[in-house]
Amino acid sequence: MVEPLEHLVECLSRLPTIGRKSAWRLALHLLERPQEELDALSQAVGGIRRSVHPCPVCFNYTDEQTCAICASAGRDQSTICVVEKPTDVFTLERAGRYRGVYHVLGGVLSPIHGVTAERLHVAQLTARLQGGAVRELILGLGGSGEAETTELYLARLYADRPLRITRLARGLPAGSELEFIDQLTLAQALQERIEVRYRPAGEAD
Repeated sequence: MVEPLEHLVECLSRLPTIGRKSAWRLALHLLERPQEELDALSQAVGGIRRSVHPCPVCFNYTDEQTCAICASAGRDQSTICVVEKPTDVFTLERAGRYRGVYHVLGGVLSPIHGVTAERLHVAQLTARLQGGAVRELILGLGGSGEAETTELYLARLYADRPLRITRLARGLPAGSELEFIDQLTLAQALQERIEVRYRPAGEAD
């Protein structure tokens, strides 16, 4: 076994959705590329953590002080779409129907895995809602059970605020994540979003 090649396969197989067979194909493909192409790839990978960081406002990734969406005068700052991770921002942007801004929670509530509200960007979201400038909060956390639990938690947390709270329409497949949903379905779910109202236990409709 060629040790450097095996090491490359091991590194590649740690990436999401990349098994050993795919890692071997990628490694052999890279072995056949020109050295300057490999140097450019190595430089891009090596420098990604130094040049890209979370936006201090919404926690999406950016290489600027504030991300382009938060800084844009053309975006509706009164509407915030709450998503689980930065890839969900990219997914919704590709759908091309949303003109508000975002807030990346950094995950969803999962007590069994030790993920509580304190480990998510909930406090920062609460701070963004101060002052009353935000009129609508869209909960775009996908269709998993943990995502729905997180949506209900946020709806309860902000129930007393003069704020419209909505979620994506239920055309989304059960248990799905946004990044795996086709653009047409996602755009329709965003367009036909429904209002979320928290009612304490025992309260009549």
